[in-house]
Amino acid sequence: MDSPCFPHPARGSTIVIRRSSILSLFAAAALTAAVVTPALGAGDGHGPGRSPAPGERNARWVSTWTSMPQLTEPGNMPPAPFTQDDAVLTDATLRQTVHVSAGGEHIRLRFSNAFGGAVLPITKVSVALPLDGRAGTSAVEAGTTRPVTFQGRSSVSVPVGAQAVSDPLDFTLAPGSDLTATVYLATGQASTSITSHPGSRTTSYLRAGDHVSDADLPGATPTDHWYFLSGVEVWSRSTTSAAIVLGDSLTDGRGSTTNMNDRWPDLLQKRLRAGAATSKAAVVNQAAGGNRLLNDGLGPNGLARLDRDVLAQSGVDWLLVFEGINDIGTAEAAPAAQKQVAADVIAAYEQIITRAHTQGIRVYGATLTPMGGNTPYDDPDGYREQARQTVNTWIRTSGRFDSVIDFDRTVRDPQAPRQLRAALDTGDHLHLNPSGYRAMADAVPTRLFRQAPLPRGFGYN
Repeated sequence: MDSPCFPHPARGSTIVIRRSSILSLFAAAALTAAVVTPALGAGDGHGPGRSPAPGERNARWVSTWTSMPQLTEPGNMPPAPFTQDDAVLTDATLRQTVHVSAGGEHIRLRFSNAFGGAVLPITKVSVALPLDGRAGTSAVEAGTTRPVTFQGRSSVSVPVGAQAVSDPLDFTLAPGSDLTATVYLATGQASTSITSHPGSRTTSYLRAGDHVSDADLPGATPTDHWYFLSGVEVWSRSTTSAAIVLGDSLTDGRGSTTNMNDRWPDLLQKRLRAGAATSKAAVVNQAAGGNRLLNDGLGPNGLARLDRDVLAQSGVDWLLVFEGINDIGTAEAAPAAQKQVAADVIAAYEQIITRAHTQGIRVYGATLTPMGGNTPYDDPDGYREQARQTVNTWIRTSGRFDSVIDFDRTVRDPQAPRQLRAALDTGDHLHLNPSGYRAMADAVPTRLFRQAPLPRGFGYN
């Protein structure tokens, strides 16, 4: 049963539809000339449940998995011997698995060099299905490995600050499944400033030499981080849309189980996939531990990364914002400072809503969850708690969000509402355990992700 949700009083319906299909028609026309590698069970775009053919009308690319690019901290660099004084992953193979949401029969990958200190020279890339469909494994299913190309070439050099999108590849990917991507760098990246996502909660593998086509990587070095890979997209009919979650460690999954994909966005995706009206919705995670809305920390601030991590993603119709507790928790525990940070967080929400609405994206706000008892966020005078309550009251009552998900109400202790329920707490009184993330996923009304016409005047403010 859906938990309480507050529709915008002036807009009525909490339901969303995709934006104009004009761009997707241009994309479909362009892809008719694309060179596509041999198919792995590719569909012809006809018949119920089949993916659209490359030249089919009313189809578009949709993000099915993302990881927020970050500058890699020293403690999260590839382990020895894969990091040297002036280069990373020289003559090395990197194999990593990702958990996709929407499925399809045509995919492409995105690689990011957003924070690289030098060109990222990728020599070879392959994709495959992981052995037994498991996350975090170094082995792949026999016969599923396919090469990935870039403008028909096996290699690509990604400039500093840029990204590279692969050619479309015929490859059958089931909804809610795992995908293995293997990358080989012959010369390595000539810098120790590299792009990664440290909070992968998924095991990757490193091995010296070129092993892109190998079925397994015996003796490989494990590391629980993702490097370079920032997105997977599927070619889908316009009935498929993506919902992006903008967040911090509570969305990135701190407290979840490594290789089990039990973050709350993962669990929400399972709920959506089970419903006939929402089975085509993708949920993609653009969160990072320590991230803030207003100031850089672990990754750029939320306002700075909105264009890259939300507006530039493919097939996005919905944005769920669950961020701001780190802004409150790192501001001075004094009345004036907390009054100011609460006002600034609210202003940030206003900016996010305005900018996303301009792109036809509905924006849902989630209330900030308790931090009572957390060191160092909880202060004895309760100034930070007052700021959290100020922000949550605005989220619930302002009417600016297209709908509100009350995570605070879902996970707080009814007897001590400043604190998390003990059964959902990891023990640090800020992060949730898998049961807590399950409760959060169950609190999101699935009706928010059904496609329906946008109201008149949408996007004016």
